[in-house]
Amino acid sequence: MSANTQARTPATRRLSGPERREQLLDVTKAIVDERGFHAVSIDAVAREAGISRPIVYEHFGTLPGLLEALVERELARALTQLAAILPGDLAEGDPREILLAAQRAYLDAARADPATWRLVLMPPEGAPAMLREQIAAGRAAVVAYLAKAMRGGLFREPPPDDELAAHMLATSSDEAVRLMLADPERYPPERLLAFSAWFLDQVVAR
Repeated sequence: MSANTQARTPATRRLSGPERREQLLDVTKAIVDERGFHAVSIDAVAREAGISRPIVYEHFGTLPGLLEALVERELARALTQLAAILPGDLAEGDPREILLAAQRAYLDAARADPATWRLVLMPPEGAPAMLREQIAAGRAAVVAYLAKAMRGGLFREPPPDDELAAHMLATSSDEAVRLMLADPERYPPERLLAFSAWFLDQVVAR
């Protein structure tokens, strides 16, 4: 049974308020992942969850309230995972191995919850403006972190612009995850990590 099917299967016992809320967000997430934001409606969510429309309204008030709650939850999940993935002090060990481990962890996180990472890295048509705004804010924080981490002498030749170097490194990591999510058979983690290892061998100071 798929995760999406599980999310849509009505529980045999009565769900608590927090459990019901999570179920409804899971159902909404599955609809967005499969058909986009335009396919989400109170009717669709209630039908997929096997409940009546008033229960959805009770938890989220309106359709925008439901979508806002979904965006907030998924971004919080992604940012929590990123906080654990981002490399630490590059001067504390081999920078190549630290960055490669971070890329591996990023790919693993995306494989474990592809719907969340598709939402963050590949927002479907009709995505709320707040999603794009918060993604941009999260990315800016990641770039600032990487730019600071690079100042310890990551590259063989110091880049002329730390911020741009951080943007390019973050973009490369994001694109690897996008490729895997879009076509996991053609772009498995092993292929992507092998390329990352080669790239880092070319640019990282040893």
